Amino acid sequence: MKSVTVIGCGIIGLTTAIKLQEKGLKVRIVAKERFNKTLSSKVGAIWFPFEIYPKEKTNNWASLAYKEYKKETKIGNGVTFIPFITAYDNESNTDWALKMPKGTTRKATPSELPKGIEMAFISTVPLAEPGLYLPHLFERFIENKGTFIQQEVTSLEEAAKLDELVINCTGLGAKKLCNDNALQPMRGQILRCKKMDIPSGADSTKKGALSYIINRSTDCVIGGTDYLDDWNLQVEQSDTDIIIDRLLANGLSQQKPEIIEEIVGLRPKRHEVRFEFDNTYPSVFHNYGHGGAGFTVAWGCAIEVAALLNN
Repeated sequence: MKSVTVIGCGIIGLTTAIKLQEKGLKVRIVAKERFNKTLSSKVGAIWFPFEIYPKEKTNNWASLAYKEYKKETKIGNGVTFIPFITAYDNESNTDWALKMPKGTTRKATPSELPKGIEMAFISTVPLAEPGLYLPHLFERFIENKGTFIQQEVTSLEEAAKLDELVINCTGLGAKKLCNDNALQPMRGQILRCKKMDIPSGADSTKKGALSYIINRSTDCVIGGTDYLDDWNLQVEQSDTDIIIDRLLANGLSQQKPEIIEEIVGLRPKRHEVRFEFDNTYPSVFHNYGHGGAGFTVAWGCAIEVAALLNN
């Protein structure tokens, strides 16, 4: 049985590992942190192609992932399908809407548009709540005879020695691991709040003013920020104030949310996802740089990785 090591234990690493197992490969995960300490554990985790390129590949990965989430919908694992408003303008990538299953996406009517939004889709999309879904995936990986080693990999030379095949799913960690100057942090601050009786949706049309609401089973995630090349992991009160001000300004809520927790994470932003074998270390395949769309495309990327390695 061929052996494969996946570096990284976030949503990209876990889905990749599981799809490789399904191909009959012996898989282990080596990662600096367990799933509950990764960026993936901090996010809203809605299906939404945010800040990820190239568009053509993204749309295909997102479509594959959408279909996979249909099969993943089980009681207790955190995957559900919810209505979601996605604002767009003339510069937005809207091709993803053309790939949606029939009857799941339509253009919003003027009366359905939140204040300040001129055009939007209303879609039924997957929501994968990290607190439930990540442990579900990790347990599934272990039950499939996978092994996990908590260890930081510090160079590609070290990575290449780990196994016959190595898949690099280290997200922003790949900046140091691969000396990748094209990879930048995009700082996101969000508020985890008590549930609110308002629609879920996102407006990413205004650079530097990302705004979204995701109602989950027991809480509500309100965001956010999209500050490029910002390494600050500290919660900023000024950003919390901005997030709340935007929520009130769009008219969806007449009262301030009850904040449970303020969270900061760094998205792995790149001009395009690095999805290729390494030129110097041909046993290493790179799968990182998914911007703010890790949960949106993870299964699609995993399916493609598994198909490539099975040839």
